[in-house]
Amino acid sequence: MPNSTFYFYDLETSGISPRDARIMQFAGIRTDMDLNPVGEPHNLLIRLSDDVVPEPDAVLITGITPQQANQDGISEAEFLKIFHEEVAAPGTIFVGYNTVRFDDEFMRYLHYRNFYDPYEWQYKDNKSRWDLLDVVRMTRALRPEGIKWPVNDKGKATNRLEWLTAINELEHTQAHDALSDVHAVISVARMIRSKQPKLFDFLLSMRDKNKVAQLVHGGQPFLYTSGKYPEKWEKTATVTMLAEHPRRQGVLVYDLRYDPTAFAKMTPKELAAAWRRLKEDKGPRLPIKTLQFNRCPAVAPLSVLDESSQERMQINPDTIEENLIKLQKLDNFSQNVLEALEILEASQQLKYLEAETEVDTQMYEGFFGPEDKTKMSVVRAASADELRDLNMVFKDARLQGLLPLYKARNYPQSLSDEDRETWEVHRERKLLSGKNESKLARYFDRLRQISERTDLSQNEKYLLEELRLYGESIIPEQAM
Repeated sequence: MPNSTFYFYDLETSGISPRDARIMQFAGIRTDMDLNPVGEPHNLLIRLSDDVVPEPDAVLITGITPQQANQDGISEAEFLKIFHEEVAAPGTIFVGYNTVRFDDEFMRYLHYRNFYDPYEWQYKDNKSRWDLLDVVRMTRALRPEGIKWPVNDKGKATNRLEWLTAINELEHTQAHDALSDVHAVISVARMIRSKQPKLFDFLLSMRDKNKVAQLVHGGQPFLYTSGKYPEKWEKTATVTMLAEHPRRQGVLVYDLRYDPTAFAKMTPKELAAAWRRLKEDKGPRLPIKTLQFNRCPAVAPLSVLDESSQERMQINPDTIEENLIKLQKLDNFSQNVLEALEILEASQQLKYLEAETEVDTQMYEGFFGPEDKTKMSVVRAASADELRDLNMVFKDARLQGLLPLYKARNYPQSLSDEDRETWEVHRERKLLSGKNESKLARYFDRLRQISERTDLSQNEKYLLEELRLYGESIIPEQAM
């Protein structure tokens, strides 16, 4: 078995949705298990294809314009060859700050669009993933000693990376630059490992979904730290497993701070409404969350609680015990909750179906079979000349739809006249459909809104002008 190493990585993207936005900068540093750097860092820009409009607000944060990415960057296919040759080595533990919910999703869609399995890069050959954000949250909740913890300008606790590094005087030269953020995350990891080594090593071991499942299924309440919980309780709840999730690798957990009596007589429809309720809405909110074993949740047994952490998180053991007993006595509650989940997911699925369903966005609609995977490797290995005459037939219709897009985005020189016409039809539909509500229309409208601000810096004005020029440059010819 290969020796394990950490690979800390971070992305800067053209927007917040991994289904629609694109990676514009990738940076990463490999370290040994003692957090010492190994080899040279990676810092790469990735070109945007001309069927993608960035979110102006995202560019104002990162400072990376499409022109810079397209001039100095490489294609997605070129990047992935480097990634698999130099980064995704056997035994790699991919680590970042909120990577499980954000960066990992962008990487999965990137693989999917470019004829790679979306998941193997994180688990094949003894590879795995971890996320330091929830490690930081649990450290703050359970073992905060020796570390300075930031609060925002309203006095509320925050775990934003740039604030955490600043208050602890850690290296972080430029927030929202991917390589700078990677250095910062490594510094945070070293700090936590130095100050709270037992908790660090325990949570590192709990990136194994089987160990998470073992704890969750142990029959006892446990601690769950997540951004889903309020900062006043240090993002941590004492929960118990309520039911297996019917479609995900995980369970539904109930927050034992809350008396379940109020929900006992609710119908599934009423429970769904309570589940959907926001904190500012009237009425009780259903204190149930989904815990997914394969998403590196920060969980720990109740035995780690001491008096100071109980006080800090406002946990009353007597209340926890009373609510657990009440929950166990409820008839049909878990079944009603599962029916409520069905109602919610049906509603979400309807919204998804009503939304744009480009083939780019359909990654989660199934796994690729062995025969298609073999053909995917042929596509990846093909040169531009070979792609020109490649007529591959896939069992999965998504791959058939992705192939002309893959060719146009990565190897435009491989396109025939007919292919170019097809690409232009795709661009026109993607960028202009919806007329006043089209992607390009909304893009230029947002640029106008931002440009009307009176507090813009010279650099922000420059970025807005570059974005305007880029938007004009990708308007499909049929619309001009």
